[in-house]
Parts: sequence; C-alpha cells; structure tokens
Amino acid sequence: QVQLVESGGGLVQAGGSLRLSCAASGRTFSVYAMDWFRQAPGKEREFVAAISSNGIRTAYADPVKDRFTISRDNAKNTVYLQMNSLKPEDTAVYYCAADLAYGTTSNRIVYWGQGTQVTVSS
Repeated sequence: QVQLVESGGGLVQAGGSLRLSCAASGRTFSVYAMDWFRQAPGKEREFVAAISSNGIRTAYADPVKDRFTISRDNAKNTVYLQMNSLKPEDTAVYYCAADLAYGTTSNRIVYWGQGTQVTVSS
C-alpha cells in the first residue's frame, strides 16, 4: 500500500510560480513511475507530466511543455512539479499518482493522492 500526499498548491498571479510536492509512504516508491494529472471545474482529469521510476525519462502534456518540470527524489520518497509562467488556464486540482508503467495514460495507475488546489488569477 502506498499513500500519496500532495502539498504546495495555492493562489498565484499569472506569470508566477509554484512548486508542488507529493510525498509517498512505504518503501516501494522507487519502483513506480510517477505522474501528475489535473482536473479543472467541469472538465475531465487530464495528464500533465510523468517521470520514470529512475527519474531518467520525463514526458509532458503540450500545454505545459517548457513551463513545468517534473522531478523526483527517491531517497525522500517525493515527486515534484515545478510550475513556472503560470496561466489562468492552469487553474485546477492537481493530483499525483503512482503508475505501474511510465507513460501518459492513467490505465496502469494504482494509487492516487487526494489533490491540491492551484488557482491562477489574471
């Protein structure tokens, strides 16, 4: 069993930055690829970023490419999402997820966090 707890969300002005963290319990964190998804009001949950279990490979959704950076520290059981140049359309609840396979889909995700709200004002 792995529990994921996100933190770092909040209210920021357009153009600002936030760093989300996702802390995992358990000793098996390093075997999972990790993902960030987001869900805006009235919209479906969408993929944001992924990182392989060893941190070598990363992938991003087109809307966040070159603005967001995913990273992980397996010694601290934590995955991060650095978000720069934030836009109002980035407003959403952000979720981290533990994934059995590295990729951009959610069909092999086994654990989800509870989410953290990010609000970007114009």
